[in-house]
Amino acid sequence: MRVATRRSALARAQAFQTARALAGDDAELVPLRTTADREPDKLVADFGTKGLFVDALREAVLDGDCDIAVHSYKDLPTEPVDGLVVGAVPPRADARDLLVTRDGHALSTLPRISTVGTSSERRRVQLLRARPDLQVISVRGNLDTRLRKVHEGEFDAIVVALAGLQRLYTPEEDGGVGPLGLPLHAVPLEPGECLPSPAQGALAVECRRDDAETRKRLARVEDAGARATVTAERSFLATVGGGCLAPIGALATELPGRVLELAAMLADPGRRKVLRRSLRGPIAEPERLGRELAQQMLADGGEQLVAAVQERRDREAGG
Repeated sequence: MRVATRRSALARAQAFQTARALAGDDAELVPLRTTADREPDKLVADFGTKGLFVDALREAVLDGDCDIAVHSYKDLPTEPVDGLVVGAVPPRADARDLLVTRDGHALSTLPRISTVGTSSERRRVQLLRARPDLQVISVRGNLDTRLRKVHEGEFDAIVVALAGLQRLYTPEEDGGVGPLGLPLHAVPLEPGECLPSPAQGALAVECRRDDAETRKRLARVEDAGARATVTAERSFLATVGGGCLAPIGALATELPGRVLELAAMLADPGRRKVLRRSLRGPIAEPERLGRELAQQMLADGGEQLVAAVQERRDREAGG
């Protein structure tokens, strides 16, 4: 089994884990460079295109050069691609974001005017909503690079995806990020502080739609609960608009009684305005849950918020 993956250490780690579960020693990783990998210092918002983290992987599967592609699900555009299908959603890792510091601070205990690094507008607007005094600054580079920026004092803290850190390293029980050899500490951000990106912490394994044998093998790693939560979150995203420029957060949680609770937020960073809502529904109808919550939020001021963000970005692009 040939497995398409991005070249980053994180991408290869999560692809390796999935490939071993599917094919053992018969799996071969095929590292590829995507559009985003060719310009690593460029901000995502500046590319002006979709699928920049997955395009080369999808092409390799469609062309028959690879059997499957392993993606961070949050990187997949909401629009399907002809000839491909998400054949499996493996068990989901922790979807929360993580605050990494030198001294173990939580978001609430960071000293005033601390510098916090993140390249995510979604994170930035939620951090400033909770702590308006913070200096939230864009940071680029792979995970190792960003962690070292904290260690060397360039930032007081950074925010990263907890799942990514766990897949590359195993944080110590006391919160220390020991395997890096750096005296850093990590504290999760609870959803009430910072909702994650839709499908954060989840993987998507794509294969050709007509490849019946591979689709049968992928059933081994399928997790129904993980698929339900990401379906609700991505349905919300698609209804708001997959190409929406407003920062979006969404997290679905399975509750007793086969119920899903979906919490979501839309933000206007320019005005530091955040709209948050939640909705519950049967786990058997995750797509409907996401769609209904999005429709409620758009009707409750979200449509004007999204339009304001789009208008401001258009003005900035036009000079």
